[in-house]
Amino acid sequence: MSANTLRYSRLAKAVALFCVASPLYAADAANATLDEVSVIEKKAEKKKATPTLEVIKITASSADAHYLETGTVNLVSLEQIEQVQPLSTEDVLRRIPGINIKTEDETAVVANFGIRGLSASESKSLLLEDGVPVAPGLFIGNERYFNPRIQRVASVEVLKGSASLRYGPSTIGGVVNYQTKTPDDGVELSGRLGSFNTRELSVEAGNRNASGDAYAGIIASHAKSDGFMDKGYDMTDLLAKAGVEFANNQKLGVKVSRHENDANISYRGLLLGEYLADVKTNPAPDDFLLIDRTAFDINHEWQINNDMTLNTVAYYSDMARDYWRYGVNSAASNAAGRWVYTNNLNGNNRAFERVGIESRLSVEHQLAGLQSSSEFGLRLMSEESDDQRIAATRAADRSGTLAAHLQDSADSVAAYAQSRIQLTEQLAMTPGVRIESYEQKRLNLLQNNSQAKTTNTEVLPGVGFTYSLDNNQLYGGLYRAFSPAANNVALDGLKDQQLDGERSVNYEMGIRGTTDKTRYDVAAFMMDFSNQVVTGNSDPNLSRSNAGETRHYGMEFSLGYSLATNLMLDSNLTWVPESEFKTGSTAGNRIPYAPKVIANLGLSYDLSQWNFALNLHHRGEQFGDPSNLVNIPTNAASGIWGGLLPSYTVLDLLAQYDVSSQFNLFASVKNLADKRYITGLREGIYVGPERSFELGARYRF
Repeated sequence: MSANTLRYSRLAKAVALFCVASPLYAADAANATLDEVSVIEKKAEKKKATPTLEVIKITASSADAHYLETGTVNLVSLEQIEQVQPLSTEDVLRRIPGINIKTEDETAVVANFGIRGLSASESKSLLLEDGVPVAPGLFIGNERYFNPRIQRVASVEVLKGSASLRYGPSTIGGVVNYQTKTPDDGVELSGRLGSFNTRELSVEAGNRNASGDAYAGIIASHAKSDGFMDKGYDMTDLLAKAGVEFANNQKLGVKVSRHENDANISYRGLLLGEYLADVKTNPAPDDFLLIDRTAFDINHEWQINNDMTLNTVAYYSDMARDYWRYGVNSAASNAAGRWVYTNNLNGNNRAFERVGIESRLSVEHQLAGLQSSSEFGLRLMSEESDDQRIAATRAADRSGTLAAHLQDSADSVAAYAQSRIQLTEQLAMTPGVRIESYEQKRLNLLQNNSQAKTTNTEVLPGVGFTYSLDNNQLYGGLYRAFSPAANNVALDGLKDQQLDGERSVNYEMGIRGTTDKTRYDVAAFMMDFSNQVVTGNSDPNLSRSNAGETRHYGMEFSLGYSLATNLMLDSNLTWVPESEFKTGSTAGNRIPYAPKVIANLGLSYDLSQWNFALNLHHRGEQFGDPSNLVNIPTNAASGIWGGLLPSYTVLDLLAQYDVSSQFNLFASVKNLADKRYITGLREGIYVGPERSFELGARYRF
């Protein structure tokens, strides 16, 4: 079967699954002011015009910081996103408590973030868009090689703690959901110019019929830049949405998206001597990461009666990721103190396909005379990847000899059930259980089609609670979470390594609330890994083992305070005193990319038509590898290497001016003090962007 035939076959499967399942065919609580929460809720009402799987349920009492979720809730509205003037989703995420970013480029082509002491270089948190997984391979690997563009995002939702049980897999740290924009009637044009020859243009256009029960719209953006350190990119992103509401209490929504990005980036950073000499050129000028992705979602909502609603979404995505990287002469690189490249390169070219369907039935009912809300969910998903390594030369740099060819696949079934039981007017308990079962396969086409497969099932119970008192709410819970071993680990050497998922028992307790001038949230948490997959095994036939314990605990503090009528302070602090290995050769060492302290402080001031903001971000020191090596090596011309990344603090100054209700100007100076700092280590030093300037405008008609 050809690749195109396979692609269209899986596309047809997505549509068929949806048709069978659908009866139609038969803010951050502590980062937002009260006004901002009201805006978020209005956006939520608008969002309901498009059926979607809700990640965070907005309630009428959320202005008092009362949520149904039994874990920490973080909501970022479109207004807050626009105030930050982000180039990428990472510019928003880094300001949310608990999240650490490992930046590899300023537009976050690859998503690298860790939550609550989990390494930002691994994938133990789930990334969604409109409730649908967007990472290329949740079970087969390479989870973060697609990252949604911030230009299409209307709000960011982050959910941590026991409320994460409704989602999976890989929800040990929590869930991040990007809610996409639904275009309003009319047209909005926006553009931005900035340092490094950055140019960006976006258009949003939408229309709704006279009765308001049908709409359609598009969001298109194009961004191009020479990039900091000459890490240029050329990105185009298109999203189209349409929806209709039927008279029999049913809604149907369709979203189609297309993304292309040619990025001049690599795994290689600067060598130490170059960093100390303040070199600002691309350390791998001829390496390119080429990404294109096509996806669609079909959402259906059926309000069966006043107490019962069924939501179903079918989704399909097809992504290609070609990574062309030149080889290096290690001895010559060490002698020169910089990368010295050969004329040979490899194309690490991978294609990913996913098809899935998920249904959730929500029921309001009585349980032993107590008011209860229950939800039952079922997800079927299939993933495939085609992984080719092409050996090429500089003379013919995008074609060559097939040196390796692997095909990975995974089929999974997940089911969950949970009930929120209102024990008293103030106290609600939410017990639940999730089951994830999956089969993984690997085929090596260059080794006589040799193959291997493995299966695993995880049972994940949990329970949480909320207790409301006036304008305060206590919350907490515990649950079991897991992250599956990817195909290259679970089937290492084409042998079933007999691995369980990486398991953790998570605990959380918090309190959130509001007063006239204050909005706050304080949470304590612990993640206790009983099993992490490690290299080495007592069985000589296997290379991997179920072993290794780690523990992570700490606290998050968030405070929003109205200093004056037009002056607002927003702040948060994440403190993770312990995030370390408990067993093995690295016992007692700190997890890499897990700083003890992360802090954000923002001041915003409204003056007539003006808004000014000063944002501070601080990241504490962190290690680059499990050995906790302190000194960054001077000669490290191959391999992934470590060292101690110093702490840093950066300041951004931002301004907006409303010329009229339709026309808005905005400008920023980012990294105001021109701080030079290290964001990551991976075959070299990644440097944070220097001081940059941006100027933009937005017009709606």
